[in-house]
Amino acid sequence: MLVRVQNPAATHAEKVLIDWLRTWKGSGDPKGVATVNCSLFHGDRLYPFDAVIWTPTSCVVIEAESLVERMEGELEVPLNGPWRVGDKLINFEGNDKRTPLDKSRDHTFALQNWLAERGLGQRVVHGAVLVVPSPDSNLRVTQLWSDPSFEVLVGSDPRRLHEYFTNLSSRGRPQWSANDVAWGFRGLGILPYLPAPQDLLNEGFLGPVDITLWHGGPQQAQAEAYAEEQAQLEADAAAAGSAFRVPTPWFAPTKLYPREHGDIDFGRGFMRIMLTLGMIVAVLWVLWVIIAGVVAYG
Repeated sequence: MLVRVQNPAATHAEKVLIDWLRTWKGSGDPKGVATVNCSLFHGDRLYPFDAVIWTPTSCVVIEAESLVERMEGELEVPLNGPWRVGDKLINFEGNDKRTPLDKSRDHTFALQNWLAERGLGQRVVHGAVLVVPSPDSNLRVTQLWSDPSFEVLVGSDPRRLHEYFTNLSSRGRPQWSANDVAWGFRGLGILPYLPAPQDLLNEGFLGPVDITLWHGGPQQAQAEAYAEEQAQLEADAAAAGSAFRVPTPWFAPTKLYPREHGDIDFGRGFMRIMLTLGMIVAVLWVLWVIIAGVVAYG
């Protein structure tokens, strides 16, 4: 997982999230790119995101929240209204009066609409709330609603978040390309944090790559070097293919009656077919003469 942090002075929950994501370096860990502490200006409003994580199969807007006191029991999460454990209302770090779910829905729909306006609306954006409890807390989540696009995660270690992204990857097919991620970084105003195209492709994002999306950023040279490398590979492959290509003889039907670009000539097509059939008949007749001679005089 590639991790890009725009503002290192984050909340406790965001710092925990950054530490967890940076441990995902193994072959069995989720692949993708995460940008922490970014924002989107859309519809005359600024939407601050704790984190946006792209994987080859999904895009997830993360709301990271810390509990300010130790809790035990079932954390009840209604669709609307305050969160509670038993009869006690939950207090989160910060002064925002909205619940984490309300913020998650606002931010997720904003990013989804922004992508839809740029032709990427068919890609679903998921919302997830990561609740980081205080040490020694023992909390279990009870969601009082069901929506496959939103989920509340409680974890004192990265396992629950790891499972969430693993399940997302197993349910979908790769649909996010390196170009889509580049568009996202440009829209969020964090082009300086956009990884090089080689790095995105190594994380499993789809190609091909439009290197103009990297122009103006610090990875422009990397993108241009990648384009030159791909052009050289294509030229080498074409040269290798031409070395084994048998040249077409002058009497071939496609040379005697060639196709003309943008024009359909039924006469030429008929002559190509008849000449091809005549050559096949001639070859079969020669073979029949040779076989008959071998049988008669062999």
